[in-house]
Amino acid sequence: MKEEPIVFCKGGGCTAKLGPGVLSRVLEKLPKTYDPNLLVGFDASDDAAVYRLCDDLAIVQTLDFFPPMVDDPYIFGQIAAANALSDIYAMGGQVKTALNIVCFPETMDLNILGKILQGGSEKVKEAGGVLAGGHSIADADVKYGLSVTGIIHPDRIRTNIGSHEGDVLILTKPLGVGIVCTAARLKEASDSAMELAVRSMTTLNRWAAEIAGKYRIHGCTDVTGFGFLGHLCEMLGDHLGAEIYLDQIPYIPECPAYVEEFYLTAAAQRNRNHVQGKVKFEGASFAMEEILYDPQTSGGLLFAIDPADGEEALYELRTLGLPCAIVGRITKRGEQAVLVH
Repeated sequence: MKEEPIVFCKGGGCTAKLGPGVLSRVLEKLPKTYDPNLLVGFDASDDAAVYRLCDDLAIVQTLDFFPPMVDDPYIFGQIAAANALSDIYAMGGQVKTALNIVCFPETMDLNILGKILQGGSEKVKEAGGVLAGGHSIADADVKYGLSVTGIIHPDRIRTNIGSHEGDVLILTKPLGVGIVCTAARLKEASDSAMELAVRSMTTLNRWAAEIAGKYRIHGCTDVTGFGFLGHLCEMLGDHLGAEIYLDQIPYIPECPAYVEEFYLTAAAQRNRNHVQGKVKFEGASFAMEEILYDPQTSGGLLFAIDPADGEEALYELRTLGLPCAIVGRITKRGEQAVLVH
C-alpha cells in the first residue's frame, strides 16, 4: 500500500488551542498551591507566570507551541518563536533564555526541521535572549515553539487585570490573521493579505512593549488564540466594562471578503460561544464580528493606558509600521461587559 505523503501545513498556529471554555473547566478543578512568591499563577488567566526571587527581581515563565499555519518552515519557525516570546513582553518583562519544543515526523526531511529551528533561533536572538537547548519527540505531525524565561522587577509587572475606568485601549497589530491563513490553505488569499499577515506574525512585540514602557500602562495582554474579544473579557474581570469602536479596529483589509466566502475557523466559533453572552453588538456586520472573535497567532498587544497618554503613545507605535489604533475605552460594567458599536 502506498504511504500517504505528510502534509506540512494542515492548519495550526493559535487556532489549534483548546477552547477557553474547556480550559477554564479543567483549570478550576486543579488544587491551588499558595506560595507568597508566586506573584502570577495559572489561576489569574494571565499571559505568563511570575515568581519573585528577591525584593527587586522576579522571573517570568511561559511556553507556547503549535502546528504550522504557513507552508514555509523558516517563516513558521519565526512565527512560533515570536508568539511564545510575546507573553514575556505582555507582562512587561525582558527575555533571557529560551528552550526549543519540537515534535517532528521521523519520515520528514530533516532540512525542514533545520529551517524551522533557524527561524526560531533568529527571533530569540532578535529578542536579546539566548537559545539554551530544548526537547524533541517523534510525532505524526510537526509542532514547534519555545519555553521562555524572562526577568522583571516585582513592582513593574503588567497584569491583564489592572485596567482603570476611563483608560483607553490600544491594539498594536491588525486582526484577521486566522481568517487569512484559512483562506491561504484554500489557495484563496491574496499576496498582499498574506504579506501583511506574515509581517504581523513575525514582528516581535518587544518593540511595542518598549514604547509602552514610557507611558502609564494599567493593564496589558497579547491577543492570541482566544481572539480580541476573548482576551478583552479576561482583562475586564467581573467588575469593568469596555466600549469598542468598530470604525477604529485595525484589520487586514481582505478579511471581510474572506468571511463572506466562509473562510472561518472552528476556534473562532469556540471563542464566540465562550464570550458572546458578555458582548453586545450594535451595527456590526457578521464579518466584523468574526474578525473580533478570530484567533490570532503572534497577535498584537492590547494596552489599557491612561487617557492622557493615549494619543502620544499611539503616535510612537505607528512608527513600527503595522496598523494599530485606539480601539475603545474602559467603562463601568453594564448589562453586557463589552459594547461594540
